[in-house]
Amino acid sequence: MKVLPPLESFTELLEANLTYPSHCCAFHTWRRKQREPTADGLDEMDYYITFQYPDLELDCLNSPFIKCTPKPDAFNPCEDLLGYAFLRSLTWVITVCAVTGNLAVLVILLGPRQKLTISRFLICNLAFADLCMGLYLLLIAAMDSYSSHQYYNHATDWQTGAGCAVAGFLTVFASELSVYTLTVISLERWHTITNAMHLHKRLRLRHVAVIMAAGWGFSLLVALLPLVGVSNYSKVSICLPMDIETLGSQVYVMALLILNVVAFAVVCLCYVCIYLSVRNPTLATRHGDTKIAKRMAVLIFTDFLCMAPISFFAISAALRMPLITVSHSKILLILFYPINSLCNPFLYTIFTRAFRRDVWLVLRRCCCGAGAAANTNLST
Repeated sequence: MKVLPPLESFTELLEANLTYPSHCCAFHTWRRKQREPTADGLDEMDYYITFQYPDLELDCLNSPFIKCTPKPDAFNPCEDLLGYAFLRSLTWVITVCAVTGNLAVLVILLGPRQKLTISRFLICNLAFADLCMGLYLLLIAAMDSYSSHQYYNHATDWQTGAGCAVAGFLTVFASELSVYTLTVISLERWHTITNAMHLHKRLRLRHVAVIMAAGWGFSLLVALLPLVGVSNYSKVSICLPMDIETLGSQVYVMALLILNVVAFAVVCLCYVCIYLSVRNPTLATRHGDTKIAKRMAVLIFTDFLCMAPISFFAISAALRMPLITVSHSKILLILFYPINSLCNPFLYTIFTRAFRRDVWLVLRRCCCGAGAAANTNLST
């Protein structure tokens, strides 16, 4: 039995031995209707004692609490998928912004008559990765809305089914491809600026395509590993690979976290080198220095805001020394985990002058095309 019948039907139930721990959550705060108190008030006294001291076992038939096994564990507490009402609303806001922002970037940059440069190619890869993260959040938010206040009836099917596997694959693939692409973008910009006068050292699109193909292969591999037994996506309701029971799973999680920290360090180092390069008066004006410095500071800050808290608490958990509960980690993961996916399309593309020019060109072509079609219809 995967779905419990209405709780009101268990009027005489005192003890339940169920198959799934999540079903015990249905009885966690629920108690059956009270019998009418007797004249001497013993039933009323028993209820008061049991309510105030729930761990105290009374050998009474009228105990209002139901003993249920197996009990939920720390990875799956008795709560909705997202746990908090404000988190549910925030998830939808982040999801809509991430999906629409990255879709807009892909539509504009991959539109007709757009020349595919190295920068456009890398930004398109970044936008696709961040779009996948938005789709992950969409799956989580949709499932949370669908199972609201009754997640205990959907937990088993969700966490062991295809939905959670797809969500987990999307988030790991998106996270690793996004981090990889950000690192490549930083290295490419550093290489281009430091070798501006050496044309023979400039990267070609085919070189960058090979580098990104390796990134896609790596991201697909690490996202597929939990599906074949190296950690798994069914440990927690938000479908992240948090299973570290085996040595292989622990090494897998630790390796991903350390790689992400190293990638962040590389990004920071590249932007510091870029800033030092453009401070050369022959390469940039004073106004340009300030503008570039502010832009780089924002990029590094958003990367740090995304990486630092996640990596710190995740590494402590991977070392079997968790500092926060799963319930609190959901707040951390929703607030900080998708920050890059939300900010990247704006910081790298939408807020740039080149993107605004591309949007204007696309809109002008659309308007001119519509006008030409209207004139043709009128002439015929």
